[in-house]
Amino acid sequence: MNHSHAQSRFRRLFLLFALLILGVACGPLTTLPATPTSIAIDQTALQSIVTLSASSTAFQASPTATNEIGTAPSQPVLFPTATFTATSAIVPPTNTPTVVTAISFAVIGDYGGGGSPERDVAEMVKSWQPDFIVTLGDNNYPDGAASTIDQNVGQFFHDYIADYQGKYGSGSEQQRFFPVLGNHDWNTKQAKPYFNYFSLPGNERYYDFTWGPVQFFMLDADSREPDGVSRISTQAQWLQQSLAESSSPWKLVLMHQAPYSSGLHGSTDWMRWPFQEWGASAVLAGHDHTYERLQVDGIPYFVNGVGGGAIYHFTEILPESQFRYNADYGAMHVTADDRQITFEFYSRSGELIDSYQVQK
Repeated sequence: MNHSHAQSRFRRLFLLFALLILGVACGPLTTLPATPTSIAIDQTALQSIVTLSASSTAFQASPTATNEIGTAPSQPVLFPTATFTATSAIVPPTNTPTVVTAISFAVIGDYGGGGSPERDVAEMVKSWQPDFIVTLGDNNYPDGAASTIDQNVGQFFHDYIADYQGKYGSGSEQQRFFPVLGNHDWNTKQAKPYFNYFSLPGNERYYDFTWGPVQFFMLDADSREPDGVSRISTQAQWLQQSLAESSSPWKLVLMHQAPYSSGLHGSTDWMRWPFQEWGASAVLAGHDHTYERLQVDGIPYFVNGVGGGAIYHFTEILPESQFRYNADYGAMHVTADDRQITFEFYSRSGELIDSYQVQK
């Protein structure tokens, strides 16, 4: 009896000792505050996902506790002795500056003949999948007639033209084709077929539009322009004011007759407006059926007239000329964001011929 009593007493002492050890390890029962308390936590801070499981009883946090990081539950929650597992997901800081999405567009000039050179150039341009296309005039050879404009333009570019009414397929839901008038476009009824075919902003002879980080100023450089083509004309005053009011990172001026050219037609003196002084980033023109890059008053000027018409030769090379090409037909592919703009010229075979980049 004495031996058995001693063993029983020993077991009770051992159990008491074990309970004391567990109490020290687990600590007292914990009570969270009954009043909800919002804690401001930056969204880039550490976020933890906690999973709780108890050996006998499982306690689930209230919806307030699980749905909002940093907000306490509306009722006290007791955590008994439990197995605790924590999984943490770290969200890194997002300090990357906002960048304007880059745009891509094609530039074609003196293209509207409807033949195989234009077809080759058009297929190359569309393979780039540009956001839109701008032209540098002479959209409809030989004389801008209503009977030829759909064959010369719509046949290849109808899917970029809004409100397209031609016979070659469906048009675009938004305007993605922006031409300027060329001298050949003016030859029939003061360019009436051109105005009937396209739906363009403003008075449609000269206008502007903005796409992403680029604002385009589309001029009429033909001497038949009703608002004039001198640097003090109504058209020039509109351009000067519009450039001054523009907040776009890049401001491109487009026209047909080139202010500076080493080609057959040569320079068009009446279009030598102070574009750089007024705020232009670059000037693009056609008329001469060549490709040429020049530097004038610190900004690039381009002649791009090899979209489909017969190619011309170079004559007197201007001192401003930096690059020239007339070996084949081609077009320009331009990409731009708010920090840089890149002008590339490709031959119709897809070969990169010239590349020029301007950075802010």
